[in-house]
Amino acid sequence: MRRHWKTILAATVLAVISVSLLSRNNGDSSRDSMLDVHGGSDGESIGYVSINEFLSNDISGSADALDGYIEKFMRRWEIKGGSLAVMKDGCLVYAKGYGWADEENGERMSPGNIMRIASLSKLITATAIMQLCERRVLSLDDRVFGEGGILDCGQFSDIRDKRVKDITVNQLLRHEAGFTMHKGDPLFTTREIMIWEDLDSVPDMDRVIEYALGERLGYTPGQGFRYSNLGYLILTKIVEVCSGMEYEEYCQENILHPAGCYDMHLAHNLYEEKYPNEVRYYETHDAEPVPAFDNSADTLYRRYGGSNIEGLLGAGAWVASPSEFVRFVASIDGDPVIPDVISAESVQRMTADPSDPYRPIGWVRAGNGADWSRTGTLAGTSALVKKQRNGYIWMFVTNTSSWKGSKFTRYIDRMYRTASSRVNDWPELDLYAAGGQQ
Repeated sequence: MRRHWKTILAATVLAVISVSLLSRNNGDSSRDSMLDVHGGSDGESIGYVSINEFLSNDISGSADALDGYIEKFMRRWEIKGGSLAVMKDGCLVYAKGYGWADEENGERMSPGNIMRIASLSKLITATAIMQLCERRVLSLDDRVFGEGGILDCGQFSDIRDKRVKDITVNQLLRHEAGFTMHKGDPLFTTREIMIWEDLDSVPDMDRVIEYALGERLGYTPGQGFRYSNLGYLILTKIVEVCSGMEYEEYCQENILHPAGCYDMHLAHNLYEEKYPNEVRYYETHDAEPVPAFDNSADTLYRRYGGSNIEGLLGAGAWVASPSEFVRFVASIDGDPVIPDVISAESVQRMTADPSDPYRPIGWVRAGNGADWSRTGTLAGTSALVKKQRNGYIWMFVTNTSSWKGSKFTRYIDRMYRTASSRVNDWPELDLYAAGGQQ
């Protein structure tokens, strides 16, 4: 019998807290980051533990036809490592890692490994904005810049294109704010901005936004559509201004932890800075180094220093395991099996717009009676999460990028549809065995 996620956590939390405390006494700091202790309503401490602590390939059972097809797919596309999680009716029914998490160190991929999830991060940012709207801290119709705007401050007052003052929160969420990439994506042209603006340090979030306000819009806000990472960087700033908290802290405390996700963090740029259970990233075999994002004399691969991954923030910087991320999706999908962290009205607004059902909030595709999907691509990462009409939620993410770029997620989608069709019944995922409980 498959066990509900909450039952799993309840049965294993005491064992994990004991192990974590023992690890502290033995000086194991890697496990400390997985245990967050907060005061409960009665003043007692509560231990919060990530599901990643219990996941391993040994507990996922056997689905030979599915596993064989995925492994063949990875060999064909020269993917070093991948990870799959499948959920149904609030239950994690399958979680497995494939290939290498870190080939150089001989570490196989585990479903408990975390990876950069690229633009899947936008779902987290969009959820934060919707939650702040519910708390009446802001409105989707609020203007962002100019007098009376959310970001009405001196740093953002030098606006070249006056149409910027008409941009609303809703337009940022739906990629309708007028921003284009006629000079490249400002989140991926950090080095160029340093040169153009004669900067001697890497521009932070505020400085990137300030730079963008010095450029002209590509179209009138609300009268077009262009995918914009910049728009979600601005939304990151809005979360901080309206909440009075750091973006990462707000999302973790108000969205991710309430959703049962305790091992999701903002990424770092270099391999040496990775989290203890984070993977190593790879590019195509013919990838070449590029000038470092910080305008130093170094040439580095895009996955490690060629791009400023940290600077993506709410547009693309989160790391997570598929098992936790599908849990997050189940907490914003309107299905009562797992309580949502936002209201039913917010879920509806994110997934269906009466005027244009093909421009959802946070998602790439969503709508009543349709599959919902969100894709993400970076150098070293390809990710796809889907909530299907039949109730399944699944996510597949790789630690290797493809020469197909952002189009590679289409091949992931086809791969999963074919592979999952070979599974007559998902094998039992026995997390009790992982936690030493029977």
